[in-house]
Amino acid sequence: MIEGLSGDRMLIGLLIGIVFLIYVILKTKIHSFVALILCTVIVGVIGGMPLTNTVINGKTVSIVNSITSGFGGTLGSIGIIIGFGVIMGQIFEATGAAKRMAFTFLNLFGKKREEEAMALTGFFVSIPIFCDSGFVILSPIAKAISEAVKKSVIGLGVALGAGLVVTHTMVPPTPGPLGVCGIFGIDVGQFILFTLVLSIPMTIGCLIYAKCYIPKKLFRIPNEKGEIVDVPYCEPDFTSLLKQDLSNIPGTMESFAPLVVPILLILINTVSVAFGATDGVMAYLIFLGQPIIAVGIGLLISIFTLARRLDRKTALAEMEKGMASAGIIMLVTGGGGALGQIIKDSGLGNYIANGMAEASIPIIILPLAISTVMRFIQGSGTVAMTTAASISASIVIAAGVDPVLGAIACCVGSLFFSYFNDSMFWVVNRMLGVSEVKEQMMVWSVTTTIAWAIGVVEVFILDLVWF
Repeated sequence: MIEGLSGDRMLIGLLIGIVFLIYVILKTKIHSFVALILCTVIVGVIGGMPLTNTVINGKTVSIVNSITSGFGGTLGSIGIIIGFGVIMGQIFEATGAAKRMAFTFLNLFGKKREEEAMALTGFFVSIPIFCDSGFVILSPIAKAISEAVKKSVIGLGVALGAGLVVTHTMVPPTPGPLGVCGIFGIDVGQFILFTLVLSIPMTIGCLIYAKCYIPKKLFRIPNEKGEIVDVPYCEPDFTSLLKQDLSNIPGTMESFAPLVVPILLILINTVSVAFGATDGVMAYLIFLGQPIIAVGIGLLISIFTLARRLDRKTALAEMEKGMASAGIIMLVTGGGGALGQIIKDSGLGNYIANGMAEASIPIIILPLAISTVMRFIQGSGTVAMTTAASISASIVIAAGVDPVLGAIACCVGSLFFSYFNDSMFWVVNRMLGVSEVKEQMMVWSVTTTIAWAIGVVEVFILDLVWF
């Protein structure tokens, strides 16, 4: 703790601040960003942080200084990437590139593997696109497949939604994980490598549920009017062909390039630095593989290839729509950074870490538990993971735990039991025509909890054998 501060008092301030944050998000009209800043102020005031700039051990400390430095420091590392990524996702949505990805995987997997095609489509599409937007865009394809081959549209939809929500929650440059990386101060490329691998078992678990369990309970197919109705179970009919007009949407290479190129560049950067290959041509590749540059390249590729199908006015309008979404995400992420900074500046992180070490409680439980509880209480996965990162980052680092593992735990926790307070819950169920509460939970709450449970096991395995 810094000189003059009480660890117990700061801890009480943190607990009161968290209770206030949860109450405000649930019960008032105050936005999450404002609530995070207010929470930071409450933690500082109750905890006894200096109200004006005070030099302690050569460092200027105050509540306002922690807010501004935490906000700016977090956004300084990932704010531009969030902006680029969200704008690129909007272009994917407006031009039909996401639809092309779906049909590419459908053709790749072939007959009897439609659920796998839907899951893999969602897995990749949701890296740059919000999962609820992705589901709205791609669910008509699931309905078309269901009608053509007589497979339950609910199973196909759950497979699609699972692929979307797992990578949206786990893999940068999706905004939530990017914010967590910024708060923990970890390398984005390294985090992509870990979370891509960890996302595969989580998606497979949900896919098995969607393919083997859901159709037996909810066998529904769109009728001639497009209404999703219950029908007697029957074997798939692969003689019918999908009659989708793909003539006006981008080609396969064109659709995938803005997503694949930046990911490859970031991975090249990470691997090159890890092996010390930093000379000559590799120096240029490392520069291009820095996340800001790489995602910027992906955005430029999408503008000059995909967006050429739009007139200038429409293209600019779509990009501005993405910028509006990015602004909200950046404010919430920066607010989380401010809360984390006051915990760090006060020394509360070291205080809690030492207490947990003395009690022999695994430190990795803290970010996982906070994220899980926040997700269940207020619904937003992004708010859950960034809040958990804000509270636990300095504690995890002070305890000597690898911050990459702490960041993974924050992301995993935010998958827990999606229900009424989560927009994705309503998007999936409404698009699939599911109206009964019990069925809605079967369709989506159970699905996200399966992904969460597999992720929790992965976190504990990594804690034991890797980090």
